[in-house]
Amino acid sequence: MSKVVLITGASSGMGRETAILLAEGGHTVYAGARRTDRMEDLKRHGIRPVAMDVTKSDDNQRVVKQILADQGRVDVLINNAGFGLYGPVEDIPLDDARYQFEVNLFGLADLTRLVLPSMREQGSGRIINTSSMGGRIFTPFGAWYHATKHALEGWSDCLRIETAPHNIQVVVIQPGMIRTEFGQVLGGYMQKYYAGSAYKAQLDSFFQQASDPKNANRGTDAKVLAKVFVEAATTARPRRRYVEGAMARPLLFLRKWFGDGVYENVLRRAFGG
Repeated sequence: MSKVVLITGASSGMGRETAILLAEGGHTVYAGARRTDRMEDLKRHGIRPVAMDVTKSDDNQRVVKQILADQGRVDVLINNAGFGLYGPVEDIPLDDARYQFEVNLFGLADLTRLVLPSMREQGSGRIINTSSMGGRIFTPFGAWYHATKHALEGWSDCLRIETAPHNIQVVVIQPGMIRTEFGQVLGGYMQKYYAGSAYKAQLDSFFQQASDPKNANRGTDAKVLAKVFVEAATTARPRRRYVEGAMARPLLFLRKWFGDGVYENVLRRAFGG
């Protein structure tokens, strides 16, 4: 049965590939991102790009109203927009940390609240939240990013219980390393806090590991994750959580069964410190 799907963060990576696969499967797909120029080519797949910044409630309201006016329903919301803020806690301004939460949690929550009334009225719906293996583990210099993903995990579990009587399912996707992820970190936020940092020695070690071509190529292709998203969106009985991608299962297993001490020693050996 064809579904009406809204997916955020659809201009690249997992969001883009998921939108294409869903559209090829016959579903009506609205692809949201801040810059629609990056999604123009998605139109040839029958995808409908919509300009939206999930941190702006006016954008979220406009898009949900548009879809309900066009289609009369939203069957699946895929909350995929997000980014990773990396750097030493001491160096990151709290305004930057707050913005990390605005994108990764509060914007997602606002959009979810807007689609829930129509899902309740139709007696069905599905919310798919992109978390990360980082929602259950931790890595150096990722305190604020991991904080948002740990929060999203608990938020999603509570939402699942609340909405179950209305036949609204809540699914969490926990990707591992995705190809190009390390390059994005190196080229962006971590470098922003490097100058003058008291943590340069540790940051240098992290940069060395992250820029190693062997590590950079270990990430999973976004198309692999797109298939997981499609299953989560379309199967009759989805799992509560899907884990997929490089290093996800080994690291989750390591922390769960060997404890924080062993896990931290592994991180120190890998990244120094």
